[in-house]
Amino acid sequence: MMRFIRLSFFLTLFFMAGCSTVVTSASSRFANNLSNAMINDDDPETVEAGMASYLLLIDSLIEGDPQNESLLLAGSKLYGAYTSAFVKESDRAKRLARKARDYTDRALCAHNSRLCNLLEQPYEEFIAAISTLKNDDVSLLYTSGTVWAGWIQANSNDWNAIANLAKVKAMMSHVVELDETYSHGEGHLYLGVFATLLPPAMGGKPEEGREHFERAIQLSAGRDLMAKVEYARRYARITYDRPLHDRLLQEVIDAYAVAPGLTLSNVLAKRQARELQASADKYF
Repeated sequence: MMRFIRLSFFLTLFFMAGCSTVVTSASSRFANNLSNAMINDDDPETVEAGMASYLLLIDSLIEGDPQNESLLLAGSKLYGAYTSAFVKESDRAKRLARKARDYTDRALCAHNSRLCNLLEQPYEEFIAAISTLKNDDVSLLYTSGTVWAGWIQANSNDWNAIANLAKVKAMMSHVVELDETYSHGEGHLYLGVFATLLPPAMGGKPEEGREHFERAIQLSAGRDLMAKVEYARRYARITYDRPLHDRLLQEVIDAYAVAPGLTLSNVLAKRQARELQASADKYF
């Protein structure tokens, strides 16, 4: 009996060692499937209620495979999306955005040692490093840019964080250069937001932003409702274009929210469109 137990034990160890790549692959697929399930859910309350458990689950998967680039990216996406969509309390938003950024930074380092501590590198070295990333790296580029943008937003009272905005803009510009269609053209959406963060008198570039917003809408065939919301919020409001503002918001309110890869974002966009519409008379 003892020989049988020992034999079973060593066979189990051998099986686990031989299938480590299978386990890693399965974990990565699970993490990506989980992320996809959430962004395609049409009930934000269900997602918000279950998200904490999912985040802990992703943490546990990463704990078991800490250098897995795919898992790290999935973790950064989930933490970044959860923070942006649901976390309103400032200190908590900073903590979770920092965790999302940590996972992104580790994924970059796992991808290429030259990308370790990328955001801390001087601007010229940063540009040289991201210029080495090609079409196959667009997912890494885009996720890193969105997570960093969320981290900056969560730390908007910290000038040291805001100082990194030029790097994030450069990263999104490189995404658009490599594949402007990636993620429904949302690289253009981010560039539109960056161009309209400030009013024209303070250096903002609303017409540049308008071009990016319209290109994002075009690339998603109008299915990305958040692009229209941000177009109304960031461009129509700062240029006091009430007809454009109201048209965009009404189109969002009237639109069907369900779209592959966009459903959760679209539901949230429709809510924001109603809020902006309700406040329009006071703004204009």
